Amino acid sequence: MSKCIVVGVTGGIAAFKTCQLVSNLKKKDYDIHVIMTKNATEFVSPLTFETLSGNRVSIDTFDRNFEYNVQHISLAKKADCFVIAPATANVIAKITHGLADDMLTTTFLAASCKKIICPAMNTGMLNNPVTIENINKCKELGYTIIDAESGLLACGDEGKGKLANIDIIEEAIEFAISPKPLLGQNILVTAGPTQEAIDPVRFITNHSSGKMGYAIAKAARNLGANVTLISGPCNLTPINLITNINITSADDLFIKMKELAMEQDCIIQTAAVADYTIPNPAIQKIKKNDSSLTLDLVKTDDILLYLGQNKQPNQILCGFAMETENLIENGTKKCINKNCDLLIANSLTTIGAGFKTDTNKVTIIRPSETKEIELMSKEKLAYVILEECYRGKINVTNN
Repeated sequence: MSKCIVVGVTGGIAAFKTCQLVSNLKKKDYDIHVIMTKNATEFVSPLTFETLSGNRVSIDTFDRNFEYNVQHISLAKKADCFVIAPATANVIAKITHGLADDMLTTTFLAASCKKIICPAMNTGMLNNPVTIENINKCKELGYTIIDAESGLLACGDEGKGKLANIDIIEEAIEFAISPKPLLGQNILVTAGPTQEAIDPVRFITNHSSGKMGYAIAKAARNLGANVTLISGPCNLTPINLITNINITSADDLFIKMKELAMEQDCIIQTAAVADYTIPNPAIQKIKKNDSSLTLDLVKTDDILLYLGQNKQPNQILCGFAMETENLIENGTKKCINKNCDLLIANSLTTIGAGFKTDTNKVTIIRPSETKEIELMSKEKLAYVILEECYRGKINVTNN
């Protein structure tokens, strides 16, 4: 049964941004119910949210065109998470003091689920001591506050008051509704490529985007783990509520892994680490000439082998392998030789898998068995991989 998320929309210009939030959540198969204040309908049509959510929008507490139940109570009981985005100063004041004079505030007051408030308003209103006091009171009540961002506001003022980035709100919802079976676990994830310098302006690298590693780090965080993400250079936003560490070269990564590995309960090595590096990069830019250029390369340290040889008792080690041929044979050999508990192997030749895609199709390899996983989004696969790492101890993909 899909999780139920109630989205409250109040009368602010940022209401149009909530359309994207509802669309994103619906694509993840959540059951979305939108409640709008009457003022919110001046900015966005209820029909828009009904089309995006697939459910009727609630506005009027005393609407007679409804199924026979007390609608605000039934929604409050059904909700796994209640988010108000945007939340105006007016509605924040109401919910802080328990006022319930419309469908939104009535349902919010009756709900006992996780609650997320996303303020968005004029800078002067946001900075007013009364609003600051009300927001602090919401925090004391256990509501999650997603701080407004700074920038040019619709009123023409410059300052704090813009609705937070939709991705940040979405992540907060995911975190709120996820079970926490990994609470207390320390999980280290590596992601992205490494860059091996040739000279000050050139380097050797690979096509890794870091998407798979970042998805695993987010999933582990959502499940309650203490997550450290070591990332090579990639164009992805740092993840909230975890420890983000940036590295450049294979040697940088090896140094960090030796520093942090021993205290981890689980290590998931998704990073595409360079196998070779230039031992003595040129100090100055190498000038182009008519002759060919020969690079002397040396092997980098085998980080996964080091981790396998120094694996702590009860520590879980998960490796990754990208192959172009003999996937099972090469993956099994790597899993055994590196002393991994499991290895996630995929083929560059499989459509929808590999570098830079939003989907992946993998084979989970253990020393004595293999398991095919169907093509799916990297976000969903991240949970499957964590379930396989903690084999028999957690079950989240069917919740």
